[in-house]
Amino acid sequence: MKQHKQYMSTALDHASKALAVGEFPVGCVVVYDKRIVAAGARRGSTGTRPNELDHAEMVALRNFASLETPVDASQATLYCTMEPCLMCFSAIMLSGIGQVVYAYEDVMGGGTNCDCTALNPLYRARKPRVVKSILRAESLALFQQFFNQPENIYWQNSLLARYTLNQ
Repeated sequence: MKQHKQYMSTALDHASKALAVGEFPVGCVVVYDKRIVAAGARRGSTGTRPNELDHAEMVALRNFASLETPVDASQATLYCTMEPCLMCFSAIMLSGIGQVVYAYEDVMGGGTNCDCTALNPLYRARKPRVVKSILRAESLALFQQFFNQPENIYWQNSLLARYTLNQ
C-alpha cells in the first residue's frame, strides 16, 4: 500500500502540472522493477480543437513503448489519477501491462469494469489486475478544482462533473 501511494503521488504531481496549464487533471506513471520508466499527463483538453487522443495513459504508454531497453510489460504497473476510460484500458490491455492502480473512479466512462469475457480473445486474455481508490481524496480535490473553474469547459455539466462537485 505504501508503494502504491508513493507512485500515485508522482502521478498526482503530473496531474497538478496539467491542471496548472488548464488541462484536465489526469497524470500517469508506469513503474517497472520499483522505478518509474514512463509518465504522462493529459493534453489536448483545452483550446479551440480539443481532442480525446492525448489522455495521460496514452502519453505514458507511448513513452513506455519507446523505452530504449524493452521490459516485460506484464511485470509493470500503471498508476493513474483517474480510472482509465475504455480507450485507454484497451490500450493498456494490448500493451500487456500487468496491473493498473487508479485514484478516482470515472463514473462516466471508466473501462476497468468492462466484462472482458464478452470481448474477443485478444482482449479476454490480457485483463490486468486492478487496484482502485489509492489517494482518491487527493485526486478528487484536483477534479473539484478543475470543475469549479468556469474557464475550464471540458466535460462541464457532465455526469462526471456533477458527481465530482456533489462530493
